[in-house]
Amino acid sequence: MTGQQSSNASAAKTKTPKTRAPEDRTISAADVEAYLREHPDFFQGHLPLLDILRLPHPTGGAVSLLERQVALLREKHRAMEQHMGELVERARDNERMGQHLHELAKTLMRAENLDAVLALTQDALRNELGAERVSIRLAHREVDDLHALTTSELATFDPLFSRGKAQCGRVPAEMLDVLFDDAEEIGSAILMPLGNESDHIGVLGLASESADRFEPDMGTYFVTHIGDLLAESIRCHVERAHAAA
Repeated sequence: MTGQQSSNASAAKTKTPKTRAPEDRTISAADVEAYLREHPDFFQGHLPLLDILRLPHPTGGAVSLLERQVALLREKHRAMEQHMGELVERARDNERMGQHLHELAKTLMRAENLDAVLALTQDALRNELGAERVSIRLAHREVDDLHALTTSELATFDPLFSRGKAQCGRVPAEMLDVLFDDAEEIGSAILMPLGNESDHIGVLGLASESADRFEPDMGTYFVTHIGDLLAESIRCHVERAHAAA
């Protein structure tokens, strides 16, 4: 072997092997999403992409990402406007109801006796709250037969007093039969216990032919206050009558 051949052979033996190129890793949609979530300001430095990216539109065709964002913002704005309108209307309703409570309180303060309390309350509920039917029935009180509850009738409302708060919507038929002569025509009602489980003063009932007028999930804040005002006024007049006897 010549010197040149020996040198070439030695170089071949000591030649460093080629490094294998790393395998290409496929970037998934999840990778892209994760990156964008970690870098929400990415498009601020790549604004031209906003006009290039296209998104399918529900009505067909495609829109740019920027147009889609504008559309979403408009939808959110409309939803917020609707929500604000509902809040404003609810606030107005609460203000009106607060005024009705104030007027009812003044009316009850002017009542000369128990009969006047019942009559004035019924008129106020019909005229100011628009109640179609109003019934006030009292237990063990010196009132006329129209407003009196017998012992058996009072027992019908034991579940209502145990509940301790107003019941709305489709209420038990046997309770409606006690309070209203035309119970079969009633679609929905509110029943409010007057007093508590240990002191059954009576029951206040508001009813409507419409099944949607009083719904089970409706708020009873103002009805509860009306019941409290009425119950306290009744107590005062009964105690006054007993003291005068």
